[in-house]
Amino acid sequence: MIDLLQENLFQLALIAALLVGLCAPAVGTFIVQRRLSLLGDGIGHVALTGVALGFLTGTAPVLTAVVVSVLGAVAIELVRARGRTSGDVALALLFYGGIAGGVMLMGIAPGGSNAKLNSYLFGAIASVTREDIWIIGGLAVAVIGVVVVFGRELFVLCQDEEMAKASGLPVRFLSLLIAVTAALTVVIAMRVVGLLLVSALMVIPVATSQQLTRGFRATMGLAMLFGVLASVGGLLASTMSSRVPPGAAIVLLALAGFVLALAVGKFVRRGRIQESPVSRRPHVRVEEVA
Repeated sequence: MIDLLQENLFQLALIAALLVGLCAPAVGTFIVQRRLSLLGDGIGHVALTGVALGFLTGTAPVLTAVVVSVLGAVAIELVRARGRTSGDVALALLFYGGIAGGVMLMGIAPGGSNAKLNSYLFGAIASVTREDIWIIGGLAVAVIGVVVVFGRELFVLCQDEEMAKASGLPVRFLSLLIAVTAALTVVIAMRVVGLLLVSALMVIPVATSQQLTRGFRATMGLAMLFGVLASVGGLLASTMSSRVPPGAAIVLLALAGFVLALAVGKFVRRGRIQESPVSRRPHVRVEEVA
């Protein structure tokens, strides 16, 4: 294990896994609370068009993916807010348009191939470069900064949009901020778990944390911990066996954590009910009251 930590490629992959494990559940907490769990999937498909555009123009695919995914996230939020198209229909448009655009652009790009596309669809953490780490790190700082600075306002918005409007909060701006932050998170995670699985890392750790805690801050903190554990665990599993895809391993570990938390949460809640004062109160017969 010590020799593994000294390898440069593993160090870069570990940094990427840690950043993704922290950012994805942090943003996912707001998305899940707002019942937009499929938003990450929709943005991921749009980001695929950005990746293909990078290959077509000869620029960095990560940077073009940032631009295209942010534009797509803003578009979906504006369409959803105006009420002309329901949220699920707008997300479906992102799904189909993003996939079709990505495949089309990759097909006409010089040197484009399905192999290159698959590395972004399903992740290729072993191929993360130092330049990728700088870009991912910068995006991660922006995402965490948004959560820290606007966390309270975003919490109020996710709890009750009408209350947020009554409180004088800039609801439109905050809604766009969540969408843009989700887009940045998708780009951060696409090199680790892939665009098709990124939404799972944004949702599953949050769902796992909700089985064990109630408070919003506690849910987010625990979800970030679960995200890091799943990301690092999946990376280690793929390192020990070359046949284990890292993205799939990360998501399966997150799912295993959810199943375990579900069982533990039911056990804890059952114990609390049995030990509650109401359950310990002696039964009184009607004859005794009379």
